[in-house]
Amino acid sequence: VTFLRLDRFDWVTRSLPDSTGLLAPEQCTVPFYRFLYATVGEPYLWWLRRSLPDAALNDLLRDPAVSVTVLYRGGEPVGFFELDRRQGLAVNLSYFGLTPGATGLRLGTAFLRAAIDAAFTDGVRAVTVNTCTADHPRALPGYLRAGFRPLRSVREIWDVPTRLGLSIPEHLRV
Repeated sequence: VTFLRLDRFDWVTRSLPDSTGLLAPEQCTVPFYRFLYATVGEPYLWWLRRSLPDAALNDLLRDPAVSVTVLYRGGEPVGFFELDRRQGLAVNLSYFGLTPGATGLRLGTAFLRAAIDAAFTDGVRAVTVNTCTADHPRALPGYLRAGFRPLRSVREIWDVPTRLGLSIPEHLRV
C-alpha cells in the first residue's frame, strides 16, 4: 500500500468530455453506494465497505463530511469518487475509480482532476490518497502524474472476507 499526499494543485489537463457529467447525490443511499462500490471495485478486490453492515454504511454516507460524486456517461454511471473531510484541513480521496466498461476510454485523468478540484475547497491544504498492488496498474502512475507525492509504502496482508463472494486474483495470493 502506498500512501500519497498532494499539497498544491497546479496540474493542467483536458476536461471531461461533453458526453459525461458529474452528480453528487444529496443523500447517497446504501443500495446505490453498494452498486457503485461493487461495480467499480470488484476487479481490484475492494472489500472494506462491503464488510460494513448497512447501518454503519448509512451512518457514514449521512455524515456531512463525507461526499460521493458519480461520473455519468450517456446517462449511465461509469465511476465515482468519495471524499472524506473528517480530518480537518486534509481531505482523503477514500475511493476513486471507473467501472470496467469505462476503463480505457481516456476518462481517468480528467475524472481525477475533477476529484482533486472538488477536494481543494474551503481552505483545504492537502489531499491524501492510498493505492495498492490490487488496484488498477495505472492508479499509482496516475496519482504521481497528478502531483501526489509518496509518503510511505507498507506491506499489508489482508484477511479478505471471501464470504462476500470475492475471488482473490492469483497474483495477490500469498
